[in-house]
Amino acid sequence: MKNIKAIIFDAYGTLFDVNSAAEKCKDKIGAKWEGFANFWRTTQLEYTWLRSLMGRHKDFWQITEDSLDKSMKTFDIDSSMKSELLNLYKVLSPFKEVPETLKKLKEKNFKLAILSNGTPSLLKELVESNNLDNLFDDLFSIEEVGIYKPDSKVYELPIKKYKIKSNEITFLSANTWDVSGGGNYGYHSIWVNRNNNIFDNLDYKPKNQVKNLSELVNLI
Repeated sequence: MKNIKAIIFDAYGTLFDVNSAAEKCKDKIGAKWEGFANFWRTTQLEYTWLRSLMGRHKDFWQITEDSLDKSMKTFDIDSSMKSELLNLYKVLSPFKEVPETLKKLKEKNFKLAILSNGTPSLLKELVESNNLDNLFDDLFSIEEVGIYKPDSKVYELPIKKYKIKSNEITFLSANTWDVSGGGNYGYHSIWVNRNNNIFDNLDYKPKNQVKNLSELVNLI
């Protein structure tokens, strides 16, 4: 990869494990915790897309709470756990290789940023709670444009800030629709395929995929 000036990461599912909130409560939730966690995440994403299409924007924290309400009812989880799950979502755990990988990339003098559906306050708390705040130049939130990924206005945010071309950005996401959104915009998008999944047919095929972020260091 030549002429890369910035490395941009999706946050949820790419840097931070979206299932870690429910996993920390698995003793209370029981064996269904993983199915519940996956359903919560899927519903959360569906709400972002549907609200974008309907022009009925709510910020990501409100959507996270709305999708949790549905998920808890679907999996018959005691409503008294709602506050605990929401508080844990604010401080999701990073995947184990993330801190060291970010440090190595920072040493190579790339601009490092997050581009996320999360609100500015959510992203700030997420990186600070995991002691990663000193590694990022910027935390870009879709709240700046008021519509969710994969709308092109979102992918334009780093371009405007850094005054660089889209092909000078390497973008990483674990979500195939996000990889395609960035790739169709013009980013060099890389798929973080942790679970050996199949890529979606959305008019973009990434030239590179990695099993975890540590493999990125050898690609750059």
